[in-house]
Amino acid sequence: MGKVLIVFYSMYGHIQKMAEAVAEGVREVPGCEAIIKRVPETLPEEVLGLMGALEAQKGLSHIPVAAVADLVSADAIIFGTPTRFGNMCGQMRQFLDATGGLWAQGALVGKVGSVFTSSATQHGGQESTILSFHTTLLHQGMVIAGLPYAFAGQSDNAEITGCSPYGASTIAGTKGERTPTANELAGARFQGKYVANLARKLRVE
Repeated sequence: MGKVLIVFYSMYGHIQKMAEAVAEGVREVPGCEAIIKRVPETLPEEVLGLMGALEAQKGLSHIPVAAVADLVSADAIIFGTPTRFGNMCGQMRQFLDATGGLWAQGALVGKVGSVFTSSATQHGGQESTILSFHTTLLHQGMVIAGLPYAFAGQSDNAEITGCSPYGASTIAGTKGERTPTANELAGARFQGKYVANLARKLRVE
């Protein structure tokens, strides 16, 4: 059985919803298992409270916290992070900065890696976040997968929507008021299925 690990950080729940859709896509591939985990929180509760994020954080309590060692046993890893000034969030950066030992061992070489994201606005750095994230995956020797144009939803101009050839994405709204649309969730499912199929083929070959 192929194992696809979905590791994410979500402050207000948008990336969590996308992660769940990614997992649905993974599970569409016969013989593939989707495992969802979240990176450790680095902000104290009082700060999360001031940011209005405590309620959303409570909704994550049932999801296990990821450890660096979890990356080793996966055939593919799909990372989810909100955008912070065109880059990944600090929580994800801190988690990845702890993978130096894996890099030294070549433990992630040849695994499929992929990224999805969110931003407050339509042009809030979604593409730069994913592309800059890819740099870390390349240093680890991972095989990068994006979101092919075979997902027709990213060519639909009938609505404002996330998703690009680099990965699925959603627009959260400046106050977090927008939830992932059907098209954005479809992109996340497509990406999950696409990565799982790649991982299965690489694992067999």
